[in-house]
Amino acid sequence: MSIQKVAVIGAGTMGAGIAGQAANAGCDVLLLDLPSEGANVNALAQKGLDRISNPVDLGILSPDVAARISVGNIRDDFDKLAECDWVAEAVLERLDLKKDLYKKLEAVCKDSAIISSNTSTIPIKLLVEDMPIAFKKRFAITHFFNPVRFMPLLELVAGEETDSAVMSELHLFCDERLGKGVVPCLDTPGFLGNRVGCYAIQAALHTANNMGITPQEADAIFGRPMGIPKTGVFGLYDLIGIDLMSDVASSLVSILPEGDSFHDVGAKLSLMENMIANGQRGRKTGAGFYTIKDGVKQVISLETGEYAPVENLSIAVAQRAEKEGIIHVLKDDSKYGRYAWAVMSNVLSYAASLVPEVGDNPVGVDDAMKMGYNWIKGPFELIDEIGADYLIERLESEQRVVPEYLKQAAGSTFYDGLKVRIFNGGWQDVQRPEGTLRFNDKRKTLSSINSNAEASWYDVDGTAIVEFHSKANALGEKSMQILDEALDAVTVNKMRGLIVHNDAQHFSCGVNLNAVRAFFETEDWDGLDKFLNHFQQTVHKMAVASFPVVVAPVGLSLGGGFEVVLHAKQVICHANSNMGLVESGVGVIPAGGGCKETLYRWIEKKDGDVTAAAWEAFYSLGFGKTASSPILARELAMLRQNDRFVNNRDRLFSEALAGIKDGSEQQAFERAPIAMAGRGEFKKMVAWAEDMHTKGKLYKHDVFVSAQLAEIVTGGDIDAGTMWSEQDLYNAERRAFLRLVKTPQTQERIRGLLDNGKAVRN
Repeated sequence: MSIQKVAVIGAGTMGAGIAGQAANAGCDVLLLDLPSEGANVNALAQKGLDRISNPVDLGILSPDVAARISVGNIRDDFDKLAECDWVAEAVLERLDLKKDLYKKLEAVCKDSAIISSNTSTIPIKLLVEDMPIAFKKRFAITHFFNPVRFMPLLELVAGEETDSAVMSELHLFCDERLGKGVVPCLDTPGFLGNRVGCYAIQAALHTANNMGITPQEADAIFGRPMGIPKTGVFGLYDLIGIDLMSDVASSLVSILPEGDSFHDVGAKLSLMENMIANGQRGRKTGAGFYTIKDGVKQVISLETGEYAPVENLSIAVAQRAEKEGIIHVLKDDSKYGRYAWAVMSNVLSYAASLVPEVGDNPVGVDDAMKMGYNWIKGPFELIDEIGADYLIERLESEQRVVPEYLKQAAGSTFYDGLKVRIFNGGWQDVQRPEGTLRFNDKRKTLSSINSNAEASWYDVDGTAIVEFHSKANALGEKSMQILDEALDAVTVNKMRGLIVHNDAQHFSCGVNLNAVRAFFETEDWDGLDKFLNHFQQTVHKMAVASFPVVVAPVGLSLGGGFEVVLHAKQVICHANSNMGLVESGVGVIPAGGGCKETLYRWIEKKDGDVTAAAWEAFYSLGFGKTASSPILARELAMLRQNDRFVNNRDRLFSEALAGIKDGSEQQAFERAPIAMAGRGEFKKMVAWAEDMHTKGKLYKHDVFVSAQLAEIVTGGDIDAGTMWSEQDLYNAERRAFLRLVKTPQTQERIRGLLDNGKAVRN
């Protein structure tokens, strides 16, 4: 059976998100909730649809996708479930409500329909204990993570009677069409992600409270230095919702056996009880562990409950750990090192203690933490990084229990290339679904041809792979050196082609502004111009190459990162790729071919109307427009017709390799000269910007930035129809960039962003 029509019952945050992702996959979706009093009986379901349609937090790939979702209520529209191939239940975590619903579903749904629950706390054997065997055979747990569109993890749980064909169908659908990283889980409490993830959060929370570590200090340590998102623990509590996160922890306490270590950290802090009662529940209420008062970010004291402005923390050991590895903070004897060790030793020990209860190897746990909690490395990968022997010896020196599975890694590791240690067993290959290939996995079997602090390139069966790996994958001189070298090597060695890709959360945040700052603070204008010229010529070399070139981005591709994307002969991106040229916000303009390429693409989209295209490019670049999906990117002339996307990021690398081998969709695009719009349109654009400033919609310096953009896309003070080549546009970009970066206003914006995390408006 092929899943084509989907129903979701429960239009809350999770239910609406599941409905949105099913619609993203091309399914017709029925979203049901309770009936409402008043004019709109489907108000609750409509609220869910409105939530995922909100441009601020879009749960669908484009507004058109919403048309695939029909809303209704379980009183008037329940009979429509008979048409559905998969019914996903996402109602309140109450066993009685779920059991009652399943009896009604059993009476209405067709015999072939798959039924699943999004529960994360109730065992499957309890959910269906009263149901007939035929129902049990087609029932499973599909536990999604929030936000559903963006979080890759899906925990898939079978019951004792669940038909293997049903599980195969669900696995394939959720992997290939919903784009999820499917992790099969045993029917154990909390499964994998929340079992370990919630323990880690709670351990970090309680340890900070016990050791007198402030929330800001805890987040600075239990964050990026550990390979964990910068929200850390208190910031993550605020993001999830203090009340919701507390409820999840309480649910785990209620279902885990008495001897489980989670009980040591599962309780709320007494301060949190008061915060929840006072409405200080995190970002959704505007106040939690952090808040903003009078424009100033403040943090709560765990002792007094009072807020004070956040400090400008600079913790040297945290910075070193972020650059060189977690071991540096674990070995540090300061209070920060002691905090890091206290938390991570417990988290890693807890994860190891769960094997073999949750499975006989660590792959599922590691994948769950990476895909469900955005950790860079999973717990067992972290143990391999710091050394199992170091962890064992230090635990023993403190007379703490060493889990049996951790002992089995003594003198060795949990992973060896693409093999993994199994409990009481030897080694087996890491199992991935057919068609999936993570570059991080493949890289374990490779040695780089050349590498530096910003980038590396590899030879994968005759295809050159360039990987950016600086902080936030910011691009600098060294990044471009590697890319340039790889392009030359493909030509010289007659390789198949080149792929630019990485497995980080984001492809690239853009050009390294610290490097730009160094240029302007030393007034090295020739050096800056040389860097920009090399950037331009390198990406141009990609565009006109005689061999296939694929850029395969995930996450954010902004500024200079997106200029690399723009010059691929083909883009094969992830469905959640977010793209755009945002340089105007910091007082500069795209100078790596971004302005040039934006103009050319709008000319194509406007059927050769250069004037109309110049205005579209002017608006897009001036406002720093971004596209939150490939569909929207195509509408904004950011992607071409031969560019495409895949829903599952684990299939992106293999798709890129296939694109190189086939090459039929490749399109070189050395550009013909343009008859530029000229001074008349240039003056209109400058006048428009000045008028917007008069109306209070642009800052004064924005007018100057806009004038530079206008000069590039029209040619400036030239006659209409004057022919400009690609190189003329490249030259105009560099002139404008240098002109802007010499101004005190642009320098102030860049310093403000780098020093305070916020661009100055001036």
